[in-house]
Amino acid sequence: MASLPGFTHTVTERFLRYVVIDTQSDPASPTCPSTEKQKVLGALLAGELQAMGIGDAHLDELGYVYATIPANTDKQVPVICFCSHMDTSPDCTGANVKPQIVGNYRGGDIVLPADPTQIIRAADHPALGDQIGNDIITTDGTTLLGADNKAGLAEIMDAAHFLIHRPEIKHGTIKILFTPDEEIGRGVDKADLKKLGADFAYTIDGETAGNIEDETFSADGATITIEGVSTHPGFAKGKMEHAIKIAAAIVDRLPKNTCSPETTEGKEGFLHPIGISGAIEKATLSFIVRDFTDAGLKEKEVLLENIVKEVMQDYPHSSYRLEIKPQYRNMKQVIDHHPEIIDNAMEAIRRAGLTPVKTSIRGGTDGSRLSFMGLPCPNIFAGEHAFHSRLEWVSRQDMEKAVQTIVHLATIWEERA
Repeated sequence: MASLPGFTHTVTERFLRYVVIDTQSDPASPTCPSTEKQKVLGALLAGELQAMGIGDAHLDELGYVYATIPANTDKQVPVICFCSHMDTSPDCTGANVKPQIVGNYRGGDIVLPADPTQIIRAADHPALGDQIGNDIITTDGTTLLGADNKAGLAEIMDAAHFLIHRPEIKHGTIKILFTPDEEIGRGVDKADLKKLGADFAYTIDGETAGNIEDETFSADGATITIEGVSTHPGFAKGKMEHAIKIAAAIVDRLPKNTCSPETTEGKEGFLHPIGISGAIEKATLSFIVRDFTDAGLKEKEVLLENIVKEVMQDYPHSSYRLEIKPQYRNMKQVIDHHPEIIDNAMEAIRRAGLTPVKTSIRGGTDGSRLSFMGLPCPNIFAGEHAFHSRLEWVSRQDMEKAVQTIVHLATIWEERA
């Protein structure tokens, strides 16, 4: 877009407007969206899209925003969707966000003004080294920022603004989808893909500028229910088999130096206890299981069952039940069938003046679920860093590069059709 003079980015003003709206999702809520306040942002976004001239932009009753930028070419171009989520993480408060801009960053630590104990340390955030001279947006230190994923929202909105106002830039039909509740794993539960009508999609929800992610963890949940033997503690010798102690013994026998989030990186998966509850008679252990391959998941689940069986040998009158529930699968299994999705995105990143880097997500995205719902969907950088924390930050320049990448991507699909 360097070759298109006269375009003034609106991404930063949009971002600052969106982050002050509290959109935290709630895992304990059964409704969709899980919090009504997400619809406040959804209504604002739909209204802004309509004001741009996108007539079908609307917020539905479930908290999803849909919009269409019509094609302006005679070519038959695949329909591409750009997707971001509106909610922020339950892990850290998103109410009363007060963003600040550190202009022309010169290096070093950034002390956040409302809580000087909150320091974005250059030593802990090596990505700051690439931001010298850039304008960095942070919070005041009392909340998260919401760059995850309001940076993505602002970038898609700015790209839409560009495409609408530059009809000479040729592109096929572009769809926009903004989702609620991604942070609690329900982001695309109620998305109407038939109504959306896209062939391929991109979530704009990644970290470092230039990165594209075509691979996620595959994920299962595991629950162990232990039935112990309860009896009066005064007369328990040789009789009581304490379900909480059985559960504790299982946790104690998990691998110490491998197979946990705190001991793995890169392509290594893990077995991670996330909950323990119970009493003498009955206890429940909850785990998440993560790996990049289905075989790796199976291996960890067999390891878990073998540990349980070993422990249970010491408790002959007790029993256990192990339940495995699939959660999501590595989107690479789907995306690899459509190499043009990644090729076009990497070319768009290059045209934005960046070096594309293909990476894996040690987690999941809406794109994982969408890919297996029939809409192949890798993840492109939004520039967000240190998300889910009070140290969250994003730079204006990285957001502008993301906007440029989205616009180039729309034109590349048209060129190559």
